[in-house]
Amino acid sequence: MQLKLKLTVVAAIAAAAGVASAQEQVVKIGHVAPVSGAQAHYGKDNENGARMAIEELNAQGVTIGGKKIKFELVAEDDAADPKQGTAAAQKLCDAKVAGVVGHLNSGTTIPASKVYNDCGIPHVTGAATNPNLTRPGYKTTFRIIANDNALGSGLAVYAADTLKLKTVAIVDDRTAYGQGVADVFKKTAAAKGIKVVDEQFTTDKATDFMAILTAIKAKNPDAIFYGGMDPQAGPMLRQMEQLGMGNVKFFGGDGICTSEIAKLAAGAKTLNNVVCAEGGASLDKMPGGKAWKAKYDAKYPGQFQVYSPYTYDATFLLVDAMKRANSVDPKVYIPELAKSNFKGVTSTIQFEPNGELKNPAITLYVYKDGKKSPLN
Repeated sequence: MQLKLKLTVVAAIAAAAGVASAQEQVVKIGHVAPVSGAQAHYGKDNENGARMAIEELNAQGVTIGGKKIKFELVAEDDAADPKQGTAAAQKLCDAKVAGVVGHLNSGTTIPASKVYNDCGIPHVTGAATNPNLTRPGYKTTFRIIANDNALGSGLAVYAADTLKLKTVAIVDDRTAYGQGVADVFKKTAAAKGIKVVDEQFTTDKATDFMAILTAIKAKNPDAIFYGGMDPQAGPMLRQMEQLGMGNVKFFGGDGICTSEIAKLAAGAKTLNNVVCAEGGASLDKMPGGKAWKAKYDAKYPGQFQVYSPYTYDATFLLVDAMKRANSVDPKVYIPELAKSNFKGVTSTIQFEPNGELKNPAITLYVYKDGKKSPLN
């Protein structure tokens, strides 16, 4: 009799555990960025932001549609390569993720956006800034950072109005991002009366810029604008110093606006000539920036670059829309995502009808003693 009672109790406990686990639903959220190659420092930082958000959401014990949700991050590497980007996007579609945070580069995000649209999964980027991303009007595409129209023009206005520069040379890496931000800078600079004295092109794999810089030096510009990322900008600054171009200002968008560029410039004094722009407020002026950064640094010491507060917000933003829709089904919660009014670490996030961020801020930065500092 005692044995029978014990077996009954064990069976009852097992059944209850079965009910509990049946009530817990695993919801996958994808993340894509380059975590290999020259841009891996950005990608790892982005992934850290999303991972931190997932861990905090799981600690909160989120319930949606009457079920306790366990979130899982499905992290993919696109190596900053458009082909790998679309392959990663398709992989996430096949894995039936509920939403995606990413990608980092415009060149990977733009082709991937079509894949997400075709499989009906929303993606939120806090890093890809080319305006063409939202041109197709996909209902699945969202950006929570200022685009290149704001970054390129903001830098050109500062060059003309504040620094009173007269001439500039432009270099870009021929990627969707680099070319896009350089084009906007060029148009705005020309409209403000700055003369473009030279235009040169490189790639996002190059490290030797001596020929390009020698050609530019002959034109004697007040500044160089570089459309590209820091693995190229760092060596470029070193080579400018070697060529005696220590009095030439160096402008760039968020792609060069990192702490890593100081390491890549390897002590070149030309780092002091850098003026770069980022979408969003500086960390100190973000609503939750300081407290968030302290938390991030404790968890991932020395890994912060630029975009992790945005990937953190993007993850919470997706889940906020799921909660409001009371569903993790993308078809059901995408309309709620479009109607977001989410108070994040970076800003209060609301969207224009095309998925662009409403009222995006930009911040200009310079480097003092090797440290990135916001301009007042």
